[in-house]
Amino acid sequence: MALDRSLIASLPVFSTFAPEELDDVLAAARSQRFAKNAHVFEQGAAADSFFLLLHGRVRAYKVSPAGEQIVIRYVNPGDLFGVANAIGVTTYPANAVAVVDSVAVVWPSAIWAGLAARHPPLAGGLMRTLGERLQESQTRLVEISTQEVERRVANALMRLAAQGGRKEDDGVAFDFPISRQDIAEMTGTTLFTVSRIFGAWEASGLIATGRQKIVIRDPHRLTLVADGEAK
Repeated sequence: MALDRSLIASLPVFSTFAPEELDDVLAAARSQRFAKNAHVFEQGAAADSFFLLLHGRVRAYKVSPAGEQIVIRYVNPGDLFGVANAIGVTTYPANAVAVVDSVAVVWPSAIWAGLAARHPPLAGGLMRTLGERLQESQTRLVEISTQEVERRVANALMRLAAQGGRKEDDGVAFDFPISRQDIAEMTGTTLFTVSRIFGAWEASGLIATGRQKIVIRDPHRLTLVADGEAK
């Protein structure tokens, strides 16, 4: 039984699609739930499916030859991901793990070329997404190469807040769990260094932290730190 088009009709990538086009896109799709901490796919596995996240949050990370984890990005609701054959590879280049209980639409990879040919906006949306990811990766590489670690951590928090932050009475909180280790893996530093920075920031009222929880209490001042302008 085909999925109901209302699942995707409101998402930006499908905003120009007619009802019959949405039905065509979903004809070979299924929905799948992923429990918190479950793998959506694993690095090096055959890329036999691609995904659209409907609810939840997914962390994408790579494991280096030395066994170190490097967090690449967080997948947000409405994002396409795992479309490996669109970039000419047959295995998943990274791991994808559900950060919270999540739901995704899943398609067999073999139909991507046909869908993209019949629905150019779908291919265009993916290309824009890939371009944004490439730009973000280049920005992070420049940060790691040229910025002191405090600025890198501040920039990582500001990016995460832009992707999945929500305003609360005491600041901006993330709507998904994130740890100090995650921040360390995103910024090319150590857990010890992130803990030291967070301790200083908490003492000054810049952030508040709990178990896998971070609240930015002073977003303006954190932006100054990220820009290297904080006194």
